[in-house]
Amino acid sequence: MRMAVACAEPSAGLRQVQVAVLAKAPMPGLAKTRLIPALGPQGTARLQRRLTCAAVRTALDARLGAVTLWCAPHAQHHFFLALHQATGVQCLVQPSGDLGQRMRTAFRLHCEQGPLLLIGTDCPPLTPAHLRQAAQALLDGSDAVFHPAEDGGYVLVGLRRPQAELFEGIAWSTAAVMAQTRERALAAGLRMREFETLWDLDVPADLVRWHAWQGQPQASTSAPAQSAAVAT
Repeated sequence: MRMAVACAEPSAGLRQVQVAVLAKAPMPGLAKTRLIPALGPQGTARLQRRLTCAAVRTALDARLGAVTLWCAPHAQHHFFLALHQATGVQCLVQPSGDLGQRMRTAFRLHCEQGPLLLIGTDCPPLTPAHLRQAAQALLDGSDAVFHPAEDGGYVLVGLRRPQAELFEGIAWSTAAVMAQTRERALAAGLRMREFETLWDLDVPADLVRWHAWQGQPQASTSAPAQSAAVAT
């Protein structure tokens, strides 16, 4: 496996900001289950592989601080091992609990070393420029930064220090996530910035937009997915 990485160097300050990627292993029936009616279990596994490669590539191409991959159900899946070997990205095991508990743990551990941006693998339009903009906002004094998602959640969250209240009692996987998080941040007196609202790839209807965004025919959905920057 090999991965292309941009060579441009950011400012020394931006190198203080870490990036964590939450990812499920590309196993049939584990990831992207809402897309199984359109792609089948094997097709969704291939898509998850492609999306994870793209998310890691985006994080590396941002040229910020250390990039870590938080893996589920474990970090010993052959895909994660190959990704680590190709990129040097550290693979950690996602802790148990709901999404909020897993994100809270990542921030608690990483923010000991500095600010952290956390992303998933479901947002194809997220770019290195988005990450650098969010990182700069943290360095400029924002306590929390977000890229909201069109479905009411968010595709990126960044914090200068752990903020446990942002991840407790949230109705995860609903359209209320960003609104509830915003209320928590305001109640805590956090200096918060929100950037461009982006779309994520979750349900069969999103595949049409994804193929249009890539400039690909919809028929390619069922074909084996290979990242343009990764080969095995």
